[in-house]
Amino acid sequence: MTAEPVTTTDHQAPPRPEGFAGALADWSSDQRSFKTASWRKTMMWIFLVSDTFIFSCFLISYMTVRVSTTVEWPNPSEIFALEIGGKKIPLILIAIMTFDLITSSGTMALAVNYAYARQRRAAAILMALTAVIGAAFVGMQAFEWTTLIHEGVRPWSNPFGAPQFGSCFFMITGFHGFHVSIGVIALLVIARNVWRGDYETGRRSPLSHRRGDYEIVEVMGLYWHFVDLVWVFIFAFFYLW
Repeated sequence: MTAEPVTTTDHQAPPRPEGFAGALADWSSDQRSFKTASWRKTMMWIFLVSDTFIFSCFLISYMTVRVSTTVEWPNPSEIFALEIGGKKIPLILIAIMTFDLITSSGTMALAVNYAYARQRRAAAILMALTAVIGAAFVGMQAFEWTTLIHEGVRPWSNPFGAPQFGSCFFMITGFHGFHVSIGVIALLVIARNVWRGDYETGRRSPLSHRRGDYEIVEVMGLYWHFVDLVWVFIFAFFYLW
């Protein structure tokens, strides 16, 4: 007697056995929690969790250095002040950068909504707008880096106080800026695919191969919201502390 093969449709989990067999199945198969999620969405979540550990290590290391150094740490309100009209305004550039990223989260959420509604032109425009806002953030970050470098801040030295300030600043903000840059490129590629209707015709191109499947827009949204959320923690721990 041979067992009948279990057939399942996409995104539908097989029925969970009752009693002890069900508990044993849960212990022996950690993929049960992801049975109803697509493979690429699951992989994105796993990537985001692993990336959370990396950013957490960076921020914990920064806080450890900050509380253990005996040299005075630079005052963020002074070192990140921007001179406008002859007056120095504390953290004005950082506030604009934060508002910029929060705004991009709103446009990205709208893009996902329009993508699932099959309004691909609106979705593509909103994704391109999100990419432009993200590129503006990277541009402001480059201006911030350039200003500090001209003032003598280096990864190994800092004329305003503790020498560890430079290495912490360039490592944490640089790693985050790298994520934003990658996101901008991916947004532009997917926006082009959506605009051309690749997800309607099933045309094979970078980041598209399934007909009628706009889930890639949602997966991209997960990444972008994560990048925005990380910036909130960087803003709180690095610029406000």
